[in-house]
Amino acid sequence: MSQQTPVTTYYLEMPDPEQLRGKPQPPELTVNEAVLKEFRFNRYLYQLVGEPWQWVDKLTLSDQAWQEYAERDSLRTWVAYHRGAIAGYYELERQSDGSVQIAYFGLAPRFVGKGFGGYLLTHALQSAWAWDRPRRVWVHTCSLDHPGALGNYEARGMKVYNIEED
Repeated sequence: MSQQTPVTTYYLEMPDPEQLRGKPQPPELTVNEAVLKEFRFNRYLYQLVGEPWQWVDKLTLSDQAWQEYAERDSLRTWVAYHRGAIAGYYELERQSDGSVQIAYFGLAPRFVGKGFGGYLLTHALQSAWAWDRPRRVWVHTCSLDHPGALGNYEARGMKVYNIEED
């Protein structure tokens, strides 16, 4: 019988936009909102960015389930491009309690380690705060994620408010 490695999940929040410690935009990196919603694009981004980190939860969803998820008014998607290639993406989800969650965030494998994550997270936090003035912005990450993920969230000004061990 194989023994599973315990997974630690970190919940972080930013209750005030003044806490944001931004990173400057790298040359030739642009970030655009996917205003025209297309669930197949969200599914592709999820696979592209999540594959190295075992993002598998949504891979078995039907087209209808993906469409219901990705094309809701409460979900917005931004994509980072570097020289025409998809460098990463993030999704923001407006919550019923007046907060905004960074639902998914990450870089495409070939762009990890190039200094894009700090700016993309800065952009995500700025976009979240600009969306109907939320009471807070939050995210969760886990020990299966990129080793620099937690540090990036904290470096941008987010604070851990809960830790769970599975």
